[in-house]
Amino acid sequence: AFQGEYAFAGNYDGFRIFDISNPKAPRTVAQVLCPGSQNDVSVSGNLLFLSTDSSRSDNSCNSTTQPATEKSSWEGMKVFDITDKANPKYIAAVETACGSHTHTLVPERKNVYIYVASYSPSATFPDCQPPHDGISVIKVPRNAPEKAAVVNFPVLFPGEGPDGGGNPGAPTNPGVSKTTGCHDITVLPSKDLAAGACMGDGILFSIKDPEHPKVIDQVEDNVNFAFWHSATFNQKANKVVFTDELGGGGAATCNAAIGPNRGADGIYDIVGKGDKRKLVFKNYFKIPRHQADTENCVAHNGSLIPVKGKDLMVQAWYQGGVSVWDFTDSSNPKEIAYFERGPLTTDKLTVGGSWSAYYYNGYIYSNDIAKGFDVLKLSDRRTDPAKRVHLRELNVQTQPDYFD
Repeated sequence: AFQGEYAFAGNYDGFRIFDISNPKAPRTVAQVLCPGSQNDVSVSGNLLFLSTDSSRSDNSCNSTTQPATEKSSWEGMKVFDITDKANPKYIAAVETACGSHTHTLVPERKNVYIYVASYSPSATFPDCQPPHDGISVIKVPRNAPEKAAVVNFPVLFPGEGPDGGGNPGAPTNPGVSKTTGCHDITVLPSKDLAAGACMGDGILFSIKDPEHPKVIDQVEDNVNFAFWHSATFNQKANKVVFTDELGGGGAATCNAAIGPNRGADGIYDIVGKGDKRKLVFKNYFKIPRHQADTENCVAHNGSLIPVKGKDLMVQAWYQGGVSVWDFTDSSNPKEIAYFERGPLTTDKLTVGGSWSAYYYNGYIYSNDIAKGFDVLKLSDRRTDPAKRVHLRELNVQTQPDYFD
């Protein structure tokens, strides 16, 4: 997440705040210890939000691991006051069903709504019962964030029985994840739209009423998508890019054996109007550079690069590096630039590489699992117009109207 001259990066032990006023020499301003993977992070005004998706003994930053089978265990959202960037203050916590793997902000003037994505329920988990199949909606009053609370739990995949109504996964659909919730949600508030990457399903929904999001289309790809992981709209809101995290991010899937269509991006056009809109598949995109069998590599987190009249995206591919690609023609996407370090090891599979790569105010910022915080400069006539776009704040899953 980004705000002014600061970048906010989550890690499994908490989060860090960087001063990026000089992109060539980012400086750590604060390092907050607050264990609870994966600590997905976002910001809005003087508030920072942090996801906890591991079962903890309580909601404090001193908590320890505790089984989810214990009713007293805690998972959910944490809220910090970041008025003083050097000294963030922990001010609120909200427990959510099945925790918070990721979260997405829908900011309004008086309130911030949070869509909490979580999954993997179990009959043995008191606070994470099957079929789950929904998201928690949290309302945070800006003037009283300590009053943050869950205000709705919309079921996105209604269905009878313990398995609900999402993709049944294997054995019905071999190699496909069973849907029990969403991994990631991206909103485009200016268009009242959201896209959900939900394990075995991709969904499009309306957020005209942010407290009550409504699904308007649902798609599956039981041939090439194993785990619907994240989503990105183009600026015109007539396309969505979904990513497939084949192998969970720890496998070597960017090789000739896996091929160009698995562990890739799926590009969908949005056709129709209003609640009649549909997702129509156009093509896959995968980096054209084969990686070694010792390199974990798959489509992962990225963002738009704001150039009028073009659909450009920067994206992390773990050890496949950072890719910049063009999907202006949905049917013919192509890579136009990349940064890659090469394999960490050559004798065995070692996990590392770029977890996320986001464009913000002229630079690409990447969180590398093994190497840390990278700042990349992109020089290309096709992307240079983006340098004229300056934002005050960016949470990638809350896509701005870049040209408003």
